[in-house]
Amino acid sequence: MSELREILQKHGFQMKKQFGQNFLTDGNLLDSIVAESGVDETTTVVEIGCGAGTLTRAIASRAKKVYAFEIDVKLQPVLAETLSGLENVEVIFRDFSKIDLKALEREIGEYKVVANLPYYITTPLLTKLLEESDKVQGVSIMVQEEVAERFCAKENTPEYGAITAAIALKGSAKIVKRVSRTMFYPRPNVDSAVVRIDFERGRIAVKNEKAYRQTVKCAFLNRRKTLENNLVNYFSVSRETAKKILSEAGVEEKARGETLSPTRLAILSDVLIDNGIL
Repeated sequence: MSELREILQKHGFQMKKQFGQNFLTDGNLLDSIVAESGVDETTTVVEIGCGAGTLTRAIASRAKKVYAFEIDVKLQPVLAETLSGLENVEVIFRDFSKIDLKALEREIGEYKVVANLPYYITTPLLTKLLEESDKVQGVSIMVQEEVAERFCAKENTPEYGAITAAIALKGSAKIVKRVSRTMFYPRPNVDSAVVRIDFERGRIAVKNEKAYRQTVKCAFLNRRKTLENNLVNYFSVSRETAKKILSEAGVEEKARGETLSPTRLAILSDVLIDNGIL
């Protein structure tokens, strides 16, 4: 950690709170994160938010190619030093959330994402990958521990929500490592966890993915209300129609959205299509 501090100080780099900059420095931890991701010498990796390059180096030691995205151009001299000599790393100073993902994928082909994500952009970036990507094979991301719990939750639990159901349509998620806040520089106020999501397109049968996403939004529109009420409010249908839809989808009349598994949400989505609502 002291070596990284010296490099940052040498280049006059100041942490920026708005970018959520918390860097990992422990070599064994970094190596284990990459090992858990399933990256090998045949893998192309996209890293989002490479920071000071500590995780980037660990990825590069295993991967075929690393495309490391970084929004803070003031890290350029730091990365020039920490990534010196790594011929399989390309640093791209762009905001990943604003890139044309389809264009990137036409250029790089299939890939995995490995990243220590700033907490404030975790869900938007994961949503971008879920909704726009055709080529991502898997995602291994360090996130806030409570966010990790939501990503991997089961129905009928407080953690289960719209993002859980969105992930489940495309892949299976599990927590592979928990990481204490003491492992970061500077130290954040919360502990973290590494979530691995293995993408398997078509793992849940659904007629239309956009319709599924709309159904999920409806189901979690108001967690305290029944799904029947949410259907009435979200789709502006009559209560009689809402009851009919739930019956056709095999959902109990007074059920709440959080009680429906992703598979049941997919069935509900298909019923909404069949009834001309979606």
